[in-house]
Amino acid sequence: MLRSPFCVSFVLMNKNAPMTPVDRLARIKALQPIRRRPVTASVVECDVPPGFSPEKPAGAERLAEILGAQLQHNSFGEHLVLRRWFSEPVGAEVVGVQPSGILDASVLRLLLPILPSCADDPQNWLFIDTETTGLAGGTGTYPFLIGVAWWDAGGLEIEQFFMREQSEEHSVLVTLAERIAKRSVIVSFNGKSFDWPLLEKRYRMTRAIDPPVPRAHIDFLYPARHLWRLRLGSVRLAELERHILGWNRGADVISELIPQLYFDYLRGGPPEPLSAIFLHNQMDLRGLAGVATRVLGLLEDSETLGRDPLELFGLSRICERRGEAARARNLYERSIASALPPRADRLARRSLARLAKRDGDHTRACQLWEQLLDGSKEGLEAYEQLAIYYEHRLRRPNHAATLVRKALAELRRASLSGILAPSALKAWRLRFQRRLARLEPRASGILLDTPEPESKAAPAESNREGKICQNRIA
Repeated sequence: MLRSPFCVSFVLMNKNAPMTPVDRLARIKALQPIRRRPVTASVVECDVPPGFSPEKPAGAERLAEILGAQLQHNSFGEHLVLRRWFSEPVGAEVVGVQPSGILDASVLRLLLPILPSCADDPQNWLFIDTETTGLAGGTGTYPFLIGVAWWDAGGLEIEQFFMREQSEEHSVLVTLAERIAKRSVIVSFNGKSFDWPLLEKRYRMTRAIDPPVPRAHIDFLYPARHLWRLRLGSVRLAELERHILGWNRGADVISELIPQLYFDYLRGGPPEPLSAIFLHNQMDLRGLAGVATRVLGLLEDSETLGRDPLELFGLSRICERRGEAARARNLYERSIASALPPRADRLARRSLARLAKRDGDHTRACQLWEQLLDGSKEGLEAYEQLAIYYEHRLRRPNHAATLVRKALAELRRASLSGILAPSALKAWRLRFQRRLARLEPRASGILLDTPEPESKAAPAESNREGKICQNRIA
């Protein structure tokens, strides 16, 4: 029998008091697990957080009827599955949904630095998109709707897995792992940063299902940024569909409202609003397939499909990033000749000058740098590169010093206009001051020691005497 709290505290305070058998039994009893009372229905209702119930929500069966979805069973339970097949292209500019045959490995290397052997076959691609309970991530965020798609029979087959309540998560994750085992190349839009890390976390939290390991992951958000961000500003999938693919979604649910609609359904709300979430997920997958087709077409045949100057500029940046220097130079030249906007034109000329210098084409590099001279970041870099060229290649430190002085004057004007941040101004000023301190002694020395040209006429007597004296002194 346990002592009262007062007795226990008294024994603990008197450390020198002898231990009795009752004290030893009390300590052993304290190590045993506590037997909890059976949990009643009222306790369950109080402890369960809002938005979750161990029973299926009231509208679960009605939702399956509205969507025409089916129940799918596996060893971990069941969940809702909806399948749709789309034969039409997602946009007017996309000539079909499915790429024909095996893709060119050189094209894929522009998207994947490490190319597995299975990535060049579109039949191994699995498009994936998730709808989650939040966008912040963390352990409390989980994907309640997972959509996958693949090219099939000249169209796009879409399959969606839905958790009618959170206990069906294990079942959904098992089915997703089975799909990835069949098609091991994941294709997503911002999936490397959000969708796939979230799914891996949910797999690990189950402690029962091993996360699948895809052979490759192609995220088309990154090439989309290079190709269209300067033109559109926003590269959200809906914007790309409208302005690049020529496809308007029409009425669509706002992404920020999706978690709340799902929570309302879990609390017993009507299931009809969830049909808009399924449609939104389908349009995301179709848009992803269209963007992928457009990007692959541009990378493969830029001569025909690359009509927009900003697209050519974006392709140049992708090729430069992957080490395709010759192709990048050609595309930069084409984009500059196609009348780029001023900001993009400056960036293209700077990148082209760097590539020309790397290839040893200093004449072209100097032409481009001379066109950029001003107080901007690109202009200051041009001053620096020209100073390096005249100092080290042409051995003209006086001209290099003149360029550095002009750059310092541009910096003074830039500090008044606020073109550059104070930290950038300070860094550039230090660089040019150090270079000028090294150049000025050499430039002044060359000016003092420059010999006068000798006359071709026969030397006079005075000249002969002067030379004889110089020889004697020497």
